[in-house]
Amino acid sequence: MKKTSLLLFLFLSLMTAQAQTYGDEGPTLTPNTMGLVYEDAINENLPGKVNIQRVNYQIDGIEVVANVYTPAGYDAQGSYAAIIVAHPNGGSKDQVAGLYAQKLAEAGFITIAFDARYQGESGGMPRRTDKPANRIGDIMGAIDYIQQYPGVDPDRIGAFGICGGGGYTFAAAQTDKRIKAVGTLSLFNTGDVRRNGYMRTQTSDIMERQKEASLARQKEAAGGEPELAGFMNWTPEEARKIKVDLYRDGYFYYGVTHKTPNAPGTYLKSSLMDMMAWDATDHADLIDQPLLIIAGEIADSRYMSEEAFAKANRTADKELFIVPGATHIRTYFVKEYVEQITEKIQKFYTDKLDKQ
Repeated sequence: MKKTSLLLFLFLSLMTAQAQTYGDEGPTLTPNTMGLVYEDAINENLPGKVNIQRVNYQIDGIEVVANVYTPAGYDAQGSYAAIIVAHPNGGSKDQVAGLYAQKLAEAGFITIAFDARYQGESGGMPRRTDKPANRIGDIMGAIDYIQQYPGVDPDRIGAFGICGGGGYTFAAAQTDKRIKAVGTLSLFNTGDVRRNGYMRTQTSDIMERQKEASLARQKEAAGGEPELAGFMNWTPEEARKIKVDLYRDGYFYYGVTHKTPNAPGTYLKSSLMDMMAWDATDHADLIDQPLLIIAGEIADSRYMSEEAFAKANRTADKELFIVPGATHIRTYFVKEYVEQITEKIQKFYTDKLDKQ
């Protein structure tokens, strides 16, 4: 694989909200009236079932669009624990974040899955800005909103992040102690990867790439067309030959089986200025909350979960759960993996967010 390919995060420009099947790479999904592109997604709100409500709120003057999931038998006068679910880099609330938000709501939690600002259906200009401070602020802003939602107990809030959202959730928990339980799935340390390359394959040209990002910002400031990163124009045949599972599986998940116009998969190249100078684990020793880190057994991203787990040395209540046989992306949709992960997170948040 070319060196430049390793810098890119492999997500395609996506055109429709209906997922399709390509060979045996993923499931066939039927059109969903709510725009959700994951298996067994809610298609209509029914009495006695988990329901979904589209909500809007603001963070620093920018509109956020989110989905709130309420459990079966929801009572606005009740008392519920709530869980924030942060989507992957290049993803949206309608994909894996919505899947696990729904699964957690089935266990009795109120959950919220949101589109990051500058991305998806949320506001913010310029579009596709992708900076760690913004993503961490999105998580904290979701807490601001959900703690006031009818029935939510503000003293029982958890956070669950997937892929890049896992790295940002891990970082948010270092300072936001409203988060009483922290979970990550297939954690992706955006700063480390953008700086050092995936699996540390680009440490020799860090300064060169920083200069490219700086020039991209200079071009934007002068009124030029923003430069984008993250797009991979592969064919399915080419994608199948890729040895890196995150890229290979990511092609089919984001570009074929679970694609949505809310996740175009590209970001502003100028954002690399911020991402390359950041790391999700810099202050991992500030996490003192219960911590659950989940990774696929054969995921080539597993090293990031293991490093984050090791660095979170202040909390004695932590667990690294390895999903047998799973790659990074396949923890998002393969039924046997989703079932194991669902069982694990439902029990984790039930135990840790139980009323004391």
